[in-house]
Amino acid sequence: MRFGAAVLRSYESRFAVEEVVLNAGPADGEILVEIAGCGMCRTDLAVRRSAGRSPLPAVLGHEGAGVVVETGGPVTGLSVGDHVVLSFDSCGHCRNCMGAAPAYCDSFASLNLFGGRKENTARLTDAAGGELAPRWFGQSSFAEYAMVAARNAVRVDPSLPLELLGPLGCGFLTGAGAVFNSLGVGPGDTLAVFGAGAVGLAAVMAATAAGAVTVAVDRHPERLALAERLHAIPLHAASTALPNRIQQLTDGGAQYALDTTGSIQLINNALRALRPTGHLGLVARLHTALPLDPGTLDRGRRISHICEGDAVPGLLIPRLTGLWQAGRFPFDQLIRTYPLADINEAEHDCDAGRVVKPVLVPAGRTR
Repeated sequence: MRFGAAVLRSYESRFAVEEVVLNAGPADGEILVEIAGCGMCRTDLAVRRSAGRSPLPAVLGHEGAGVVVETGGPVTGLSVGDHVVLSFDSCGHCRNCMGAAPAYCDSFASLNLFGGRKENTARLTDAAGGELAPRWFGQSSFAEYAMVAARNAVRVDPSLPLELLGPLGCGFLTGAGAVFNSLGVGPGDTLAVFGAGAVGLAAVMAATAAGAVTVAVDRHPERLALAERLHAIPLHAASTALPNRIQQLTDGGAQYALDTTGSIQLINNALRALRPTGHLGLVARLHTALPLDPGTLDRGRRISHICEGDAVPGLLIPRLTGLWQAGRFPFDQLIRTYPLADINEAEHDCDAGRVVKPVLVPAGRTR
């Protein structure tokens, strides 16, 4: 089967949209999905800084959504024609997977980042027969089609705007899941969100839906304006005495904080902004040591790292689409669509902060 896909051939090169070849149909437990849209996540772009650990050349993309066009063997609960959102890969049988914590799968890094599922023959090649690394996050969905394990696909209401739903499988799932699952934010709680990108603004929307008071911290005025429209109190990251200001806005300190930036300074500010017993969640991967200022973890304050919002995608994604249908999780306001052919423009705009969440739409599906 031949179709178009965006191929990254080296860590320094631009994406090249070219013809690729899928050399086998779906095996038992797999489905072939025609992609309607795929979000661009900063994890996709971080491959350029992976120091050779992620195999290239590859088809990236891991926020795909589309229509099931073929199934292989017994696929419980999915049929041809179903609309699905794709999420991260997991083994399904380790202790954490069996314990409803698939984001902490024993094989998560191998399966999602480093090409851990080995094939006897090259599953995906370029037009000349050169092997391409498939299954980035179990998907490789910067493409017109993606082969995925049925376990990684979540069926959704066909009346929903399918081309916009892909980010619910990772970026929006992470922010919302951090609020609902990891922190357990509820009515009347206070939350400070550091970084008003896709993950941070998803957290803002989830906290608002949960009935919490939220402060959003960022350095981009346009991101702060968007956070305010989503019912957060905007606060510039360069504000004088930032922790004190957050404490004033949250009646003595936030009960919860979420850092999406990985900034050591902001992480310390977040801890100082917490009330006693407060909980700070980190979603960004840290690439340096994390020195903490004296006293930041006193009086019951704690800090934890959160992967994929501690989510079971099959439970959280339907919850988010239901909130969207009720007008309580307006994630579409964060999205700008691009033709798949314009993937390099989307990457440039994402890096420059011109767009919160780019979504790539294959040819023939542009709006």
